[in-house]
Amino acid sequence: MVTRTQLSRLGLFDAKVPRYTSYPTSPHFKNDVKPGDFTNWIEAIPENSDISLYLHVPFCRRLCWFCACRTQGTASGEPVTAYVETLKDELSLLKRHLPRGVRLSRLHWGGGTPTLLSPDHIRDLSETVREVADFAENYEFSVEIDPNEIDADRLDALFKSGMNRASIGVQDFDPEIQKTIGREQSFEITKRAVDMIRERGIQSLNADILYGLPGQTRSKIVDSVQKLLSLSPDRVALYGYAHVPWMAKRQQMIPSDALPRPDERLDLFETARKLFVWDNYDEIGIDHFATKDDRLSFAARNGSLRRNFQGYTDDTSEVLVGLGASSISKFPQGYAQNAPATSAYTKAIRAHGFATVRGHGFSPQDRLRARMIEMLMCDFRIEIAELVRDYGASEPDVRAMLNRASAQFENLLEVDATGLFVPPEARPLTRMVARSFDAYELSSAGHSSAI
Repeated sequence: MVTRTQLSRLGLFDAKVPRYTSYPTSPHFKNDVKPGDFTNWIEAIPENSDISLYLHVPFCRRLCWFCACRTQGTASGEPVTAYVETLKDELSLLKRHLPRGVRLSRLHWGGGTPTLLSPDHIRDLSETVREVADFAENYEFSVEIDPNEIDADRLDALFKSGMNRASIGVQDFDPEIQKTIGREQSFEITKRAVDMIRERGIQSLNADILYGLPGQTRSKIVDSVQKLLSLSPDRVALYGYAHVPWMAKRQQMIPSDALPRPDERLDLFETARKLFVWDNYDEIGIDHFATKDDRLSFAARNGSLRRNFQGYTDDTSEVLVGLGASSISKFPQGYAQNAPATSAYTKAIRAHGFATVRGHGFSPQDRLRARMIEMLMCDFRIEIAELVRDYGASEPDVRAMLNRASAQFENLLEVDATGLFVPPEARPLTRMVARSFDAYELSSAGHSSAI
């Protein structure tokens, strides 16, 4: 039995650690990965293979104060139209270097607010994507949808373009909390968007909800979760709000003294978690939930769950190509990131080259530790046999690493002949355990709370 006292003693309520959606994490990317590296890595993709494609739309009609994403506000359609043309140019450039027969197993439009695009923009961009690569069998095309910024015409355009999974941001349904975080979105508006999505035959629905928001209490999060459950999403991401006003200046609008304490954050998470479990959702990793017939649940059960920049996925492709300003691509060789500023990104693409400005080339040690951390984050288990077989690891060295981690956490972790296991009662520590296998220094930019 792990007590609150033990969790506190181990530093859970004080630690700031990465979310480990990548390894190494993006603050460790350097400027030595260039457009030429990106080009070479694209051309090295095997012919007739399946890849994932991510398109980033950085525009929002209004900027939510809680958000730390790379976004910019726009009151007119002109910047959006220009950006779509640049994205199309980047897609055409990708097509020239992409090997024959490559298919899309996953296509995701994120932001920002992709549903800011007009129906014509949606159709135009979708047609350009399909000219680059066709969908693979059992593909998934998902789009982040702002219920405040969607209508029937745009949903029709998305559906006819092949969208088969929608993702909506909820954050919290309490009106006072919404005002405090700068995101007013009533339950009625959200339900209307969900109904329109389902009316078009799109049955797969993701939803994001936050804990740790200013003014949030157990009763308020219970109310929000129950309202969300009434919409019957297939997947839910229960993210902890990351208050990083030194990185995201807009968060300075949120009063820090109204934020729950770290121990209260744990209470909020546990309250929401129990509600999802009671409603028969499977727990997926550290902060996701899915219905038992969802592909994410199948992946968790059969050991094929993976971690990427969107959280958890059942996509096992080795290549994720990110297009658009600030997008990050992942290849077997390493990470490559586009210029974050829209102006710099646009300038590079208009000069008929890719917009890569930074990244990281993997070393054998990076690949080993990345897989160890992914195992922990997905399965709460590190299997020694896989690391020896697939990554050329030394069994004695891996065992020594596991034993050091176990000792660091007062032997709350289980270590046996097969590897290391994080028992359910110790899982609030998972990101901290992952940190013990991270060979890089913590970024000076800072990270979010461990809980």
